[in-house]
Amino acid sequence: MDISQTAEDSAQKAPTLPSSGGSSNGSVADFTVPEGEPGQPHEALFLVLAYLPVFELLSMSEACISLRDAVKNDVLQWLKIVVQRPLNYRLSDEILMELTSMANGKLRTLALVNCVKITDDGLQRVVGRNPLIDKIYIPVCTSLTPVGVIRAVKTLSKNGHRLKNLWINGIYNIKKEHFEALCSYLPMNQAQQEQQRLKPLLLNEHTKFPTLVDHKNHPVIDMGICPRCKEVSMVFDCPRKETCKLKIERSLTDCRGCKHCIPRCKECGGCVASDEQEDAVCADILCSDCWLKLPKCNFCNKPYCKQHANEKLCSLSSSGFVCDVCEVKFVGNLCYNIQD
Repeated sequence: MDISQTAEDSAQKAPTLPSSGGSSNGSVADFTVPEGEPGQPHEALFLVLAYLPVFELLSMSEACISLRDAVKNDVLQWLKIVVQRPLNYRLSDEILMELTSMANGKLRTLALVNCVKITDDGLQRVVGRNPLIDKIYIPVCTSLTPVGVIRAVKTLSKNGHRLKNLWINGIYNIKKEHFEALCSYLPMNQAQQEQQRLKPLLLNEHTKFPTLVDHKNHPVIDMGICPRCKEVSMVFDCPRKETCKLKIERSLTDCRGCKHCIPRCKECGGCVASDEQEDAVCADILCSDCWLKLPKCNFCNKPYCKQHANEKLCSLSSSGFVCDVCEVKFVGNLCYNIQD
């Protein structure tokens, strides 16, 4: 992918924004460019470039020559590289190297969300050329291995440099020895490790991508050792510890554990007792209280959790919707019968 060539091809035909010069009284006319009169981008657009994910940043570079030059020549917006939808499935090792080279070895944050084509060698080449990286977010990058992640973190830990954040949930086959090796390269003494263990992590919040700015509000590493099954996983807490029905039902002293050991509501993150488990269209578990609050499918009377709410199809009435399962099962058959 040639970023500069793409920008040059698009800059000739891209529309330009109104000029920021001259007086302004706040009227609509002040923001209208007369037909045929070119203008320059507003200065505010240059200030937001450093806060954009890669997809939006590349899109801005194709708007006009001024923005193209700003994206290409200014290192500031490349200090933090965030790749997520819709580019995550297209990102390869070669494209990643091209993107990270824009930082000139000064990259600080590397966030690759569900980038399934990135391999251990690709990650190693990036960290080898960017020794200042202090935040790595690589959740669900399934082509990475625990050994490859350890090698990358070890490379970054040279000369006293330490990572502030490491998110690796979704990488397969992480064992206890891998987790302990990673922790040995992270800046956590015994007191910090205990604080990390006690810091609450809720199921309904772990899918929210961090701001990548205030790392202090997030754990150093997102994985832990489950106190029940002793496997390396994300260890969740219950937001209602004192009134937790599951804790009372099973006479537990603590309802902390991974999602495989303790069923939890996708909406509120609370433990779900056996008598209050409700199903959602998206196969997630819901507690009775959250299930009652969510809109239901007109056919199967099941809701989506909010995370999967974008999967809802067009509603047949103003009081509900039709889920994708019922769309195929019922509505599709109805249309077929009408045609016959």
